[in-house]
Amino acid sequence: MPSFFSSHSVLMIVVLVFAAMLLLLEALHMMWKQYKGPEAKRLERRLQALSAAHDSSTQTKLVKERVLSDMPLLERMLQRMPRAHQLDRFILQSGLEWTVSGLLLSCSILFALGMLAAVMLRQSMELGAIVGAVLGSLPWLYLQRKRRQRLGLMERQLPEALDLIARALRAGHAFSAGLQMAGEELAEPIASEFRLVHDEINYGTSLQQALSNLGERVPVTDLRYFIVAVLIQRESGGNLTEMLSNLSHLIRERLKLHAKVRVLSSEGRMSAWILGLMPFALAALLNLLNPEFMSALWTDPIGIIILKWLAVLMLIGMLMMRRIIRIRV
Repeated sequence: MPSFFSSHSVLMIVVLVFAAMLLLLEALHMMWKQYKGPEAKRLERRLQALSAAHDSSTQTKLVKERVLSDMPLLERMLQRMPRAHQLDRFILQSGLEWTVSGLLLSCSILFALGMLAAVMLRQSMELGAIVGAVLGSLPWLYLQRKRRQRLGLMERQLPEALDLIARALRAGHAFSAGLQMAGEELAEPIASEFRLVHDEINYGTSLQQALSNLGERVPVTDLRYFIVAVLIQRESGGNLTEMLSNLSHLIRERLKLHAKVRVLSSEGRMSAWILGLMPFALAALLNLLNPEFMSALWTDPIGIIILKWLAVLMLIGMLMMRRIIRIRV
């Protein structure tokens, strides 16, 4: 048993040292890059933000190629990974200034820390894998949360943006000028996206390609309705101002209905939270009142098996309650 513990400890320490050296090298490289001027940094962020759909032309490809890692070796490795660009687009949609390599290394190090903690506490490798998986998923969950918040905010800002573009068209301005006004007068984060569309059109990208890029950067259904309406009007004609006004009114009514549904389902969501937290609260209370009665759950082998099955059943129940109370409008 000591030799088994020692061999695994040495292996985990080697893995952690290797990962720490990679992070140290990347940190030093990023510190070196900070000596650039603010104007160069702003221009670099602007060029990196111009990534969306695949474009076959040489000019747009040179501008829209995003860097997956600041280290050349990791960059070449990530370029060969099939899902790396999708993960990079996911990071872009969240609005975070992360790289794919930074996200993957963070998840790997947290997973290794969970495994190392289990080995040092002389727990089973299965428990260490579970703890490592939970810790390793924290950066991914944070990324998902930021992406969901950013896309939800842009969805709420979209009716105001459509009204502004419709008023610009009604006043006699061109559609590109309306996009520019939306990028200058609206709040973030939707203003930067419309600014990007206007910049892409000025750089020589067609309107269809620029709007397609916007749809890939911002996967919001209401925004795709706007893109389809503009492209149909360009092909077959029609009153674009009236279309945008009607679409803005439709989006506002849908958001109102969604808010009403959330209010009506608030009781179910509160019940789900209570049912999910009640077992943990009762276990803590019983452990405080009678520690010997509860200690059998994590000292006796049968108690450990019961805890594992309870965790699986609670996870299934939480997923079922989440599907019940989550109503899509």
